[in-house]
Amino acid sequence: MPTLSKPIAITMGDAAGIGPEIITRYLSAAGADDLVVIGDPGTMARAGAAFGGTREILPWPGEQSLNTLPRRPSILPVVEVGRLPPDLAPGRIDARAGQLAYDAVIRAIDLALAGEIAAIVTAPLHKEALRTAGVPFPGHTEILAERTGTRDFGMMLVEGGLRVILVSIHLSLRAALDRVTPQAQARTIRLADQGCRALGIARPRIAVAGLNPHAGEGGLFGREEIEIIAPAVAEARAAGFDVSGPYPPDTVFMRARRGEFDIVVAQYHDQGLIPVKLNGIEKGVNITVGLPIIRTSVDHGTAFDIAGRGIADPSSLAEAVAVARAMAAARKGSA
Repeated sequence: MPTLSKPIAITMGDAAGIGPEIITRYLSAAGADDLVVIGDPGTMARAGAAFGGTREILPWPGEQSLNTLPRRPSILPVVEVGRLPPDLAPGRIDARAGQLAYDAVIRAIDLALAGEIAAIVTAPLHKEALRTAGVPFPGHTEILAERTGTRDFGMMLVEGGLRVILVSIHLSLRAALDRVTPQAQARTIRLADQGCRALGIARPRIAVAGLNPHAGEGGLFGREEIEIIAPAVAEARAAGFDVSGPYPPDTVFMRARRGEFDIVVAQYHDQGLIPVKLNGIEKGVNITVGLPIIRTSVDHGTAFDIAGRGIADPSSLAEAVAVARAMAAARKGSA
C-alpha cells in the first residue's frame, strides 16, 4: 500500500459511538504507516483491548508538531486533545464525548491548515452530543467551513459509481425549498465540477436533478425547474461546464449509476442521500468540497444501537481513507 510523506489524520469521533471500534478494526488490517488518530489515547487503548487492536498506542502531546512523528505500521500515534473516563457508557449521549469529538476535529483542521497532515478522515459525530456540549454546529461540514473560513462549500457523497452533491445540507425540508435559488444552483454545479476533478475526472459530466416530481412536468407540478433550475443550468453550460438537466429525480440517480453522468446535483439532503445509501453504507464516502484542505468521512452515523458490541463494519472508513489518500496524491501531483 503506497503511503504519503505526510500523515493522514483520523478523528476519533464520538467515543460513545462506533468510531473507536471501526478505527481499531480498520487499522488492525491496514499496513500503512501514514495514519494518525486525533482524540483520546486512553479511549483508543481501551478500544484496542476490546476489539482486537494490533497496534501499540503511542500517545502524542496535542501541542507537539507531527514533523517528528515516528512512522511504523506497528504503532498507532494518537494526538491527545483530551481524556475521557474509562466508564463512559457506549450508546448514550454524553457532553464529554461530544466536546472531545469536536476538539479533535478542530485540532485536525488546524494541523491540515498548517501543512502537517495531508488529509482529514472523520469518524462520526453525534449531533445531540454536540448540542449538549454547547457546540453551535450541526455537523462536520459546518465546523470545517467555519474553521477554514470557507463560504462556498458542499457535501459530496461517493458510493461505487454514484457521486452526488447537495444544494442544501442540514436543513428542514421547508427551509431547503427556500435554498433552491439560481445562485445556489450555480455554486453547486461549480463545486460538482471541482469535486470530480479532485477525484481525477478530467471533464466531469454533471446532471442536475429537478426539485418536483417528473422535474415539474412542464410546470404542472411546480415551476422551480422552469424559472430557476433550467436557466442556471443553461448559464453554467454557457460558461463551459458539461452540465445538463433538470432531470426527473426518480430516474437521474439510476442513470448516473449506469454511467451516463459523473455526478448528480441533488436539490436537498434526503433526495441525494437516499440513493447513495440504498445499497448500504459499507462503501459510502462523504467528501467536503470547496475547502482549502482535504476532508473525507464515513457515510454513516455513530450507530449508538450497536456501539460496544464488536460488530461495527469498518468498510466505509477504509474507503474514506483510500479516497483521502488518492485526493492527497492527486493534489501533490498537480502542485
